[in-house]
Amino acid sequence: MFFASDNTSGLPGPIMDALIRANDGFASGYGTDAYMDGLRTKIRRLFDAPEAEMMLVTTGTAANALALATLCPPWGAVYCHPLAHIEVDECGAPEFFTNGAKLVHVPGTDGKIDPDALDAQLAQSGRGVVHHVQPACLSLTNLTECGTRYSVAELTTLCTIAHRHGLPVHLDGARFANALAAEGCTPAEMSWRAGVDVLVLGGTKNGLMGVEAVVFFNPDRFWEAQLRRKRAGHLWSKHRYLSAQMLAWFEGGLWLELATQANAHAARLAEGLAGKLMFPRGGNMLFATLPRTTHDALQAQGAQYYLWPDHQQMNFADTVCMRLVTSWASSDAEIDSFLNIVTAKR
Repeated sequence: MFFASDNTSGLPGPIMDALIRANDGFASGYGTDAYMDGLRTKIRRLFDAPEAEMMLVTTGTAANALALATLCPPWGAVYCHPLAHIEVDECGAPEFFTNGAKLVHVPGTDGKIDPDALDAQLAQSGRGVVHHVQPACLSLTNLTECGTRYSVAELTTLCTIAHRHGLPVHLDGARFANALAAEGCTPAEMSWRAGVDVLVLGGTKNGLMGVEAVVFFNPDRFWEAQLRRKRAGHLWSKHRYLSAQMLAWFEGGLWLELATQANAHAARLAEGLAGKLMFPRGGNMLFATLPRTTHDALQAQGAQYYLWPDHQQMNFADTVCMRLVTSWASSDAEIDSFLNIVTAKR
């Protein structure tokens, strides 16, 4: 019963096979390999974005921080939700890579930025006043850190507001495939057509071994992004092991197949936890509030998950909130075992 995270599963067969094939012989380094050429072409076609440029890194934190550093100067402000990964779980990497930019919170329910709040804050941002940080970019997350999903319409509304105020938009898509599979739209509709300027397309949580793509739909800043990647020590020499994985991930729609499987497992889990969920299910991540006695029983049987937020682990709490994340490798059997324990303790 392993629901701690979707980045802890192994690799699906086609990805491991791709790595084995890529291991044969020699290949040019630093992203000049043939796999990377094929991947660039594939992403441009999938996103219907013939001018797009992209680079690969091995962690989501590096991908987000490098993207934001390219969009935001040291005296700039990145507008994000208070629960955004860049704010809560990246140890100051965005601030470090931008050389001091400020993360400014924009509130909203269920992990989503409220459009009216964003518009109001940008209207009073202090643009042009030397005493204030200058508004530089908007950062969104899909799926959100609450497991909810921005619809295409919601993304479009927020991006339109940002662009009206002169801000580019960064999308943290660590679970972009899960959001896309659940929304049932095209990659273009959930990215640049909605107004996203830079997308972090996550693969690690959906079957890849440490591969994240930073996609620039406007290539004007791409050279700077490449220099920042190298300067930060994130340009792999044996790059083919990254590009070969992601290329295989796209073949035959495997990436969406894996995401659909993860979402389906979460739906099964959500059905059994009806009435206990804190947020609407948007993809493959749930937050359930259950009695501490149920938590203790689950732990005794080896169930693995995180409590959210961390202070809920304090012994005096009668209830706990569990973050439950399914992956492509989750099974109906482990979900049923989990739910049987929950039912027995009610």
